[in-house]
Amino acid sequence: MTDSMTAKIVHLTINRPWTAVYAFASDHSKMPLWAAGLASGLTPQGDDWIASGPLGNVTVRFAKPNDLGVIDHVVTMPDGLEVYNALRVTPNGDGCEIAFTVLQLPGMSDDDFKNDAKLVYNDLITLKKMLETT
Repeated sequence: MTDSMTAKIVHLTINRPWTAVYAFASDHSKMPLWAAGLASGLTPQGDDWIASGPLGNVTVRFAKPNDLGVIDHVVTMPDGLEVYNALRVTPNGDGCEIAFTVLQLPGMSDDDFKNDAKLVYNDLITLKKMLETT
């Protein structure tokens, strides 16, 4: 059994109905608009999606569409490492919370972990701005 990784939940409130946020955020074709790590885009390949990045091509498998606000996805790195990413949209009054669980992967420095969390936060800010101004 492996040790638990350090985790940080990055979240913020979006002043839009959760169903609208879920519909937009879970649309794989729109993810590159707000998720900087996917700026090169996602290409469908069977049930998976392929993203190109500085480390090469990664495979992304998303949770099936659902009515619970779950946009979890597993990213398989070129070396075979699988990274589970929990991304959730939760109703909160007339708006919602969006939360991403960032894990400190084995061998990741504390500074890299903090930077990763900051990048995720910036992505969520971008998403919030896009959705609250439309």
